[in-house]
Amino acid sequence: MKIEPVPEQKTTIQVIERMVALLDALAKYPDPVSLKELSKVSGLHPSTAHRILNDMVVTRFVDRVEPGTYRLGMRLLELGNVVKSRLSVREAALDFMRALHKKTQQTINLSVRQGDEIVYIDRAFSERSGMQVVRAIGGRGPLHLTSTGKLFLSVDEPKAIRAYATRTGLAGHNKNSITDLGKLERELSLVKSRGYSRDNEELELGVRCMAAGIYDDSGKLIAGLSISAPADRLQEEWLEDLVQTARQISLTLGYIPVE
Repeated sequence: MKIEPVPEQKTTIQVIERMVALLDALAKYPDPVSLKELSKVSGLHPSTAHRILNDMVVTRFVDRVEPGTYRLGMRLLELGNVVKSRLSVREAALDFMRALHKKTQQTINLSVRQGDEIVYIDRAFSERSGMQVVRAIGGRGPLHLTSTGKLFLSVDEPKAIRAYATRTGLAGHNKNSITDLGKLERELSLVKSRGYSRDNEELELGVRCMAAGIYDDSGKLIAGLSISAPADRLQEEWLEDLVQTARQISLTLGYIPVE
């Protein structure tokens, strides 16, 4: 009798299901749990549970407290906090973004940092704006070429900025892109002192942006609010509206300004 091989996709899904079963089992207990108990609650054979738990210990999803006992790992808390901050900032920002869009009639972007890029997580826009390039939700951009990205770089330590430059090579997209470390450092110094940033056609020719930071209740920069407009249509009077809108969102999130 010929034995058909198990499809790789089915095997992968089965492993994920077993991982989730073990995480759910661990979540039921406030204290470290034995392998025997986890095997019983999850319905997995002890050897299978042990193998998967070992893999999750390596990736910090699970902590091994002592031989044979386990608890949920700190990486789950870290990821949970990331999800919480992104969801809450979107909820807090939406009405303010709509109001700013109504006033300017230009695209309003909400974005967060993810590694060496920013990720657009929400936007308020109008198809009548006339702008040719609109970043979709989930779109990405390099930190040094975007107004929000510069906000995040401006709060990094000098060593971290140099490391970013080394990793990315400060690749440019066009003649306006900042590709020199010295020039970037000077730009970031201005951003830090002003409290807002600009993208003067550095990412896309014909498109200019200005951004202000959004802070959480601990004073940490967690997102950037930006206005994107055709280069000849961006108005300086929008800057004050942008900064005040970002401040209102921050206050909604519990931010306490330092006087």
